[in-house]
Amino acid sequence: MAINLKKGESINLSKREPNLRKIKVGLGWDKKAGSGADFDLDVSVFVCQLNSTREPKLLSDEYFVFYNNKVSPDGAVAHSGDNRTGDAAGDDESVMVDLSKINPQAQEISFVVTIHDAETRNQNFGQIQNAYIRLYDNDNIVADYDLDEMFSNETAVQFGSFFKLDGEWLFKAVGAGYRLSLGDFVDGYK
Repeated sequence: MAINLKKGESINLSKREPNLRKIKVGLGWDKKAGSGADFDLDVSVFVCQLNSTREPKLLSDEYFVFYNNKVSPDGAVAHSGDNRTGDAAGDDESVMVDLSKINPQAQEISFVVTIHDAETRNQNFGQIQNAYIRLYDNDNIVADYDLDEMFSNETAVQFGSFFKLDGEWLFKAVGAGYRLSLGDFVDGYK
């Protein structure tokens, strides 16, 4: 039975699904009617360790997984590719995460969705609806988080993160909006 998470809630995957290692992370969204031109939303994954002030920082540039770098060096994170319209039913983009392959230094795996050329196109998450992130064990939903919050001016949203706590993997529904570009996020995680 799937766990429906609310903003800020987490699930201990190591306890709830102790044999789960290969997780499909599906992300989806729809543009609101009358929002104009097509939206190109992009899922990016940041595989991080925590620095001395407990801030997540990329293990290396190669651990920034997105449409132009689809697989992390350890093979643990694999991006399905860029969906430029989000028109199809179901997940718009997905990422496979294999926790058995993850670099042992990794302490957080963060999922961020940005709007490509948001400033130029005058687009933001206030024009998006039905946004979600889902965790799958094969075709079965383990947990999901529907972003019910309205983001009026934000151009990027951190949907959720896996994080390691005392050797166990948890997933947290983050739902934090930002007025940042993808480049701003990359710089912040370096």
